[in-house]
Order: sequence, then structure tokens, then C-alpha cells
Amino acid sequence: MSNVAKPKSDLSRAFSEDGARKTHVGGQALLEGVMMRGKYNWAVGVREPDGGVYEESHDLASGRAKNGWMYWPCVRGCRAMVESLVLGYKALEIAALHAFSEDEEDEADSALVQRAKVTGSDGIAAKAAASMRQAEASGSGKHAEEKAVFEPSVAEDAAGVGAASSHPLVGDADVESPAHLSACNPDGEAPVSAPTPADAAFSWKDDFGRPDTMIDALGAQRSLEVVSEPTSADGASAAAASASSPKSDGDAVFGKKEMAFSMVLGLVMGVVLFIVAPAFITNLLVGEYDAHTLAWNIVDGLLRVAVFVFYIWLIGRMSDIKRMFGYHGAEHKTIHCYEHGLPLTPENARQFPRLHVRCGTAFLIMVMIIAILVYTVTPLNALISAWGVPDGAPKLALVIAARIALMPVIAGISYEITVRWAGSHPENPLVKVVLWPGMQMQYLTTNEPDDGMLECAIAAMQQVLEREELEAAKAAAAARSAQA
Repeated sequence: MSNVAKPKSDLSRAFSEDGARKTHVGGQALLEGVMMRGKYNWAVGVREPDGGVYEESHDLASGRAKNGWMYWPCVRGCRAMVESLVLGYKALEIAALHAFSEDEEDEADSALVQRAKVTGSDGIAAKAAASMRQAEASGSGKHAEEKAVFEPSVAEDAAGVGAASSHPLVGDADVESPAHLSACNPDGEAPVSAPTPADAAFSWKDDFGRPDTMIDALGAQRSLEVVSEPTSADGASAAAASASSPKSDGDAVFGKKEMAFSMVLGLVMGVVLFIVAPAFITNLLVGEYDAHTLAWNIVDGLLRVAVFVFYIWLIGRMSDIKRMFGYHGAEHKTIHCYEHGLPLTPENARQFPRLHVRCGTAFLIMVMIIAILVYTVTPLNALISAWGVPDGAPKLALVIAARIALMPVIAGISYEITVRWAGSHPENPLVKVVLWPGMQMQYLTTNEPDDGMLECAIAAMQQVLEREELEAAKAAAAARSAQA
């Protein structure tokens, strides 16, 4: 009989191996990256298409001096939730901009060249693409400005100015490689090569099973973008100059208006999916709210949890979301590594569990559990009787409106339980019971990361830690100066 001990699960390890150094630093998984947030700044580490890690850091403006009431118990949970939503969208915007920008540019260049093959303007297309690439390499665009090294000065810190950063070991993704430059002759025109089978005349018999060849032969677009066909060299030069000029804020791919619209749309979809839909189904299954209040709230809560779990499981089947869940695991492992006092390296972080007791997933599950209790004790039946709300749609609408209005209360209570209390006492047996549902959900929202994912999480974490060390040094210097 083997005496080899059975390896512990990530769940048991997350509770038993929680590091002695508790940190306030939290994070969020992004598309091809990780965001970390500390006391003074938040930072992202994003894997770029060329394999480098793009880093960017922004200051956090604390409003505690002016709005101290927002840091009261229960109220601070609502503030934290709103701040997390806003910062999360900003971080996702940065990640999308840098993780996929080069791929989109390559696709645009490819589409331009392929279209030129049909119109007979190969040289013009090559000149336009080369001009755009040269302008980007010279740093004329917004992306080049964001590559500035993060060296905050005392004046910038006092003013609360966010700064971008770039890892010193990572090369500039926009610098043109010699191999690509050699693809054009000194005049900027594509070199003439022998015809390949793909360049041959299109044949329905031979090429029907080759979608790329069919698309190119028919002159169709591969992506949804506005394309203007150049008719002369002057027209192509003008188009290239327009494309290579820096974009204004209004021309940004994803500006403030788009981000605000995306946030509002996401909130509306969340309300419909996790509040309106469960309430509607519960009304069909149980009946009127005031006739079966306890059963109504229990069924509604269970449906809400079921919808949430199914939603997470469903989106987790998507390849991009799978990778994002891998970055979620990298965030947890990196924080574990720091809390255990080890140097932040992929080798050290790899050994820790991908689950963490202070994860926001546990907070979301706790919100749904606390919601059942809060909705049950709320005297909604008294309002229904006092106002004489009729059965059917009016009563259901009032129930849904009350649920939306009570969300800040539920969020505040859940924050105090999961973050302030349970997160600080993971060894408490009762904490394990309270956090168990959320810890189980982390099996769905995290995957084992690779070393590249860990590098992004470490890069973001180091930016936050470096800033906190800088602020600590400033505070120590100010204390010494005051004593002198």
C-alpha cells in the first residue's frame, strides 16, 4: 500500500497556505494582461503581439479628505464596487488597445495589398503601407507617447498626474524590423516575384474550397472597415498621410463616450440577466410576491445564483475568456507569492494555488446570498398593501424596482463580510464556511496560467509595489525633516 500523501486541492491550500504578509493590493484579469491596484496607483501589464510586456501606471485620487463618509462601514463597499467597475473598464480599454493593435494593423495592411492586387495598384498600396509604418516607427502616434518610462517626480505626485511606463527589457513594438523593410525596394514598391498558385487566375472548379482565394479574387473586404480605393499616386499619398497623422481624442478607437456607453450597456444587461429575468421566472413558478414571500425570495435567489454560475461556465468555453481566466489565476499566484515574502518570479509564483481567499468572486457570490436575507426582511408587503398595488405586472415591477434600489445596501454588507472580516481571518472555521461558495466559483473563473501570464501579473504588481515604496520613502523623509 502506497504511503505517498495525496496532494492537497487548491481550495485547501488557499486556506492553509495563506501568506503571513497580508496585502491590500488587489487585481483583475484582462484580455492578455493583468491589472493590479494599490493605495496610490493602479497598473497594467499586457502581453503585446510581438511578445513584449506593455506596462502602464495611473495615480489613484483619494477623496477621503473631502468625502470621509464614503469610507464609513457599509458605504465603503458601494464606493469600492463603483471604483472597481470604472477602473476595470479603463484597464480593459488599455489591454484591448495594446494586445490587439498590431494584429489589426497587419490585417489592414494585408487587406490593402490584397485589394491592390485586384485593381492593379500593388506599388501604390505598398507605398501607403510603408508610409503608415514609417510614421508609427517615428513615434508620431499616441501609442508612442504612452511608451514613456514611468519616472514620477515630486511635482507629478503632488498633482496626481498618471504616467505611462515601459519595462526596460522590452523593445518598442512599433519599431520596424529590417526584415519587413527589405520587403520593398528603394522606391517603396513591392518586389516583383514569380506568380504563385494563389496569384493565378481564379477558377470556380479549383478554388471553390479555398475561401481566402475566393475573397481576394472577388475583391471582398475581410473586415468591417471603410475602404477607399486609391485612383492615383497622389490620392494614395494623401490617404497615407491622413492615416499616419496622430488621432485626436475624438477619433480614438475607444474613447470616453464609448467607454461610458459600454459601462451603461453592461449594467443594463446585468440588471436584466440577474434581477429581471429571475424575478419574472419566479413570478411564473411561485405566484404573487405577497402571497408567498419567503418561498418567492428563496426561489428567486437560487435562480439568480444558477443563472450566474451558468453564465460564467458558458463564457468560460470561449478561447479568449479561457485565457483571461488564466490571467486571473496568474494574478492570484502573484499575490500569494508576495504575501509569502518570496521574490516575484514566475518560478516562485508558479508553486502557489490559483485560488485566493480575498478574491472578488467570493464577493459576488456573497452578494447573491446576502440578497436573499435582505429581500426577505424588507417590509415590501406593507408598501404593496399601503399603495394598493394590483397583481400582475405592476406588483412585479415594484418588486424589481425594490431589488435594484437595495443593491447598494447588499453590496455594502457583503463587502464588510467577505473583504473586511473574512479576508482578514482566513483561519477562522466560520470564515471557511462563509467563503466556501465563492471559493468553489473560483474553479470556474481561474485557470492554471503559463509563465507568460505570470510575467504580466508580476510586471503590474511591481509597478504598484515600487510606487508604494516611493511613497513610504517620501513619508520617512518628511518625518525625519519634521524631527530635525
